[in-house]
Amino acid sequence: MSTTATYTVKGMTCGHCVSSVKEEVGEVAGVTQVEVDLATGLLTVDSDGSVDPAKIVAAVEEAGYEVANR
Repeated sequence: MSTTATYTVKGMTCGHCVSSVKEEVGEVAGVTQVEVDLATGLLTVDSDGSVDPAKIVAAVEEAGYEVANR
């Protein structure tokens, strides 16, 4: 079953920021698609089945940014 989750990423200021986040989150097991909106900071993650949100947060932090509290 496919699922979609959204997160708000803080600290992105340019297209390179978006690329970094997309690359790191895209490497999380189970993730099938990653969309990032620079203007709003919205990160949308599509995955096969359930992906642990902590893994998404860790991937965003690995890229050098943080997820806002939801």
